[in-house]
Amino acid sequence: MLNNAAMTLKSESTYPSRRTYVLKLRNDAGPYALAGRLENLVTGGQREFLSGSELLESIARDLQAVPTQRSAGAASTDEQGNI
Repeated sequence: MLNNAAMTLKSESTYPSRRTYVLKLRNDAGPYALAGRLENLVTGGQREFLSGSELLESIARDLQAVPTQRSAGAASTDEQGNI
C-alpha cells in the first residue's frame, strides 16, 4: 500500500554551504600542537591558527557573523582575507 503523504522540502539546509571550510594543517602540526590554516569556501576568507583554541575561536567568530554579511563573498573579509 502506497503512502500518499505530501513531501515537504526544507527551506534551509542542515549543512549550509556558508559553513563549509577547508582545514589545512602544517607539516609540523601534532596532536598537542595544532597549527595550520582555516579557509571558508564561500567567502574565501582565511585565518591561520597556532593552537586548537585559536582554530575554535576562528570558527566561532565566523559562526557569529550575520549570514547576509557573509554571503556577500570576499567583500565580507578583512583586508588580509581573514574570516
